[in-house]
Amino acid sequence: MRFRLTPRETSFYDMFAASADNIVTGSKLLMELLGADSSGRAEIAERMRAAEHAGDDATHAIFHQLNSSFITPFDREDIYNLASSLDDIMDFMEEAVDLVVLYNVEELPKGVEQQIEVLARAAELTAEAMPNLRTMDNLTEYWIEVNRLENQADQIHRKLLAMLFNGKYEAIEVLKLKQIVDVLEEAADAFEHVANTVETIAVKES
Repeated sequence: MRFRLTPRETSFYDMFAASADNIVTGSKLLMELLGADSSGRAEIAERMRAAEHAGDDATHAIFHQLNSSFITPFDREDIYNLASSLDDIMDFMEEAVDLVVLYNVEELPKGVEQQIEVLARAAELTAEAMPNLRTMDNLTEYWIEVNRLENQADQIHRKLLAMLFNGKYEAIEVLKLKQIVDVLEEAADAFEHVANTVETIAVKES
């Protein structure tokens, strides 16, 4: 790690950790969605919306700190990219839940639970990794595993699309379900963006 002669603003680490913890909350709400009935889903959507708002607040706090800090722990662009990608994850998860409720989807296609399980695991890994930004220790396995999970999510997504277009579903139902599984795939992509940003930061700091 590079030796620094100037002090660094350390509150960023706590804010990134809080943002990642909130994503774990969002992933747990996604898991709840799988076993919920229509009335239960509406309540889960409300809690997810609250979590998404909390994520927005966390992101704005990071941006405010970034704009008011003379010294930052690492490059400003990387701080911005990391905060934005964490925010994207919550946005996509909230959108997926909202679409399920708005479209009044009675039954999610088999395979969506695998998508959500991948997201939940990526959320756990991300929350575990954020505190390690302080020392840049034990991060390599994190970004390798998240990239592996994103590849797994790609495979699940392709299988879901193949199933949706196999003629079993009505055209309007295909459109609804495809939008939901696509948004969940975007969440997996956003986890990979976070991991790639962390890798970039670690390489610069080494």
